[in-house]
Amino acid sequence: MTDILAITKSGGLLKFVEKCFRAFALLITIALASVLMQSNSANAASKIKYLVNGEPITTYDIAKRAAFFRLRRIKGNSTKLATEELIEEAIKMQMAKRLKMIVSEKEVNAAFVRFAKGNRMSKSQLGSVLNRSGVTGRGFKKFIRAQMSWQRVMAAKLRAETNQSATQDIFAKLHAQGGKKPTSTEYTLQQVIFVVPKAKRRRLMAKRRRDARAFRARFDNCGNTIQFAKGLRDVTVRSLGRVLKEQLPPDWKKFVLATPEGKATKIRDTARGVEFLAVCKATTISDDRVAQINFQLDQSKAKSKSVSGAEKKFIKELRDKAIITKR
Repeated sequence: MTDILAITKSGGLLKFVEKCFRAFALLITIALASVLMQSNSANAASKIKYLVNGEPITTYDIAKRAAFFRLRRIKGNSTKLATEELIEEAIKMQMAKRLKMIVSEKEVNAAFVRFAKGNRMSKSQLGSVLNRSGVTGRGFKKFIRAQMSWQRVMAAKLRAETNQSATQDIFAKLHAQGGKKPTSTEYTLQQVIFVVPKAKRRRLMAKRRRDARAFRARFDNCGNTIQFAKGLRDVTVRSLGRVLKEQLPPDWKKFVLATPEGKATKIRDTARGVEFLAVCKATTISDDRVAQINFQLDQSKAKSKSVSGAEKKFIKELRDKAIITKR
């Protein structure tokens, strides 16, 4: 569950969709050289082939999606696969529209541009490749919108289901353990950043490392950190507040765990420059919050295996209720 919920934060949803698109990267490159086929579907008369809860799927829609299956080198009858995917996509988008979770045009365009850049093409070049292969840029964007919107629907559904049962499950687990609550360490942290502009990294990094080491050597408590930083250029001190051991950032966790209270971690090179964390306080705690976090960590490991099954079940439920008419 944690994995699913995480994709709804900090642009994580776009990352999830882009992960799906990366599988097409090599095929797009191949398309530049060998899959530039002309599609006759654009010139053919388009007819309504299916109605999905009153929404039409045309022969033109199917032809474009079939071209997309061929471009992805997916084996099987491309027309049949395209028809099934479009029916399912229509059902998904109808649910997303009902829940007001359709992604915006801006988000779709941004994902399209990122995909183009990831394949070393401009937006227009990618559009040209897609058009020549019979998919069209518009058709690909429709696919992007459906994928992103549906992930929002699934994230909301799974989050709601988890919230309904989480408290009961936590108490049940505590009862099974004899009411004993788990313990954890809560850290109060400060982040000290010696900022290095990207354009100056090669020239300044060595000096900034020396400056950071000197600063760290002077550190004796978090009350003096800001005062020390005032006399230095391009040094930022941020309060990270209280963080449980289980919630520590993965790239910092081993450093924090190895650092005693009142000391600073080793310095690290990061995208921002040179950094270290000051461990202001480390307290052992045992409360409901710790129990909940530990429960969620356990659940995330188990749930990640069942998310696919839950999604298939939900789609089947929607499809069973849908009115699908062949013309």
